[in-house]
Amino acid sequence: MQRTELPPIVIVPGLRDHVADHWQTLLADKLRAHGRQVSVVPPLEHDRLDCAVQVAALERTLASLREPALLVAHSAGVLTTVHWARRCARAVHGALLAAPPDFDHPLPAGYPDEDTLRLNGWTPAPRAALRFPSIVAASRNDPLARFEEVAALASAWGSRLVDLGNVGHLNPAAGYGEWSRAEPLIQELSEIAELIGQGAERTA
Repeated sequence: MQRTELPPIVIVPGLRDHVADHWQTLLADKLRAHGRQVSVVPPLEHDRLDCAVQVAALERTLASLREPALLVAHSAGVLTTVHWARRCARAVHGALLAAPPDFDHPLPAGYPDEDTLRLNGWTPAPRAALRFPSIVAASRNDPLARFEEVAALASAWGSRLVDLGNVGHLNPAAGYGEWSRAEPLIQELSEIAELIGQGAERTA
């Protein structure tokens, strides 16, 4: 039997949570307007820097859904997603992992330092292969990660790497706003999920 419903979308924001003009916020509004089911991991009032707390918030969001979702993560939300994948067994259809930061090396001024990230459970970044299809969208001039390091993470996770060119950290400070490539990449992951689902039905 062929799937007739697209998987729900779960937006996984970074540590700065929800920004009105961020591409994730605009994407959620647009997808909802077209009838797509979209959930957003809610902002945390306490312990926002605690990786385990972020992972638990993602798990609660996924547990509230009736079927496996497709994750759309940005920045630290990418690391929340891969830490979640290491700790939790819940099924998902796939993940779009945009502009992951490199928490294993010093970040620019104004961001958490290495000791803070380590004490809050973010480092070292997991490097085990993800158990679901994933796409890593990487910037060539991201101030929070060298392209080569993000490429190494994508390889370790078994993700398809998409080179976005010079898009900064893919956030409003870099001019994004709407990110036009998000929807085609989500569509690609949705189609992969459908093919996997059809294959599972044929072998059942």
